[in-house]
Amino acid sequence: MNASRTTTAPSSSAPSASRRFGRRLGGAVALFPLGLFALLAGLGGQSGSARRVLRADPGTSSPRVLTQALLTVLLGVLALILAGILALGIARGLFYGFVDSGPYDDSWGGPSRTGAWLAHFGVSVPICGAAVGLLYGLAALHRRMTAPLRGEHRPAWVLPTVLLSCAAAALFLVAFVHQLD
Repeated sequence: MNASRTTTAPSSSAPSASRRFGRRLGGAVALFPLGLFALLAGLGGQSGSARRVLRADPGTSSPRVLTQALLTVLLGVLALILAGILALGIARGLFYGFVDSGPYDDSWGGPSRTGAWLAHFGVSVPICGAAVGLLYGLAALHRRMTAPLRGEHRPAWVLPTVLLSCAAAALFLVAFVHQLD
């Protein structure tokens, strides 16, 4: 008789790298609604719900949870700005020929539709890559920012980075709105 050989299949419980990457991007985009829910729940006296949403330890104080919820809302606004840039980059880059029907005489890469499409695609690829990278980093920054809620140590550079990132996003948003006029 042959000895039975056991082969182990890859574990389905451990998510793949692409799944973890997608989960982190989705988590970054969901920061605003989650933070807003936690903030409203905490202000409404439902601190247990706020703690669960922010994955805080049960003994975490309510003021600390509210502060982290407010910071999560700020990071969520930044994530939504980045998601908007990503959506705009995809729409105006990859799908440029569908969103602009021409004429392409004054477009980048014009006067042909193919040239305009390639020019817009070439510009949008690095912008979309940067937006995806920043969203991924934003999720990691949020995880480090909420470390005290889980009883972990938060590095000293995290809070200033969060505040500077939110200030930079506010300046970007104001500049973007002013250029629309």
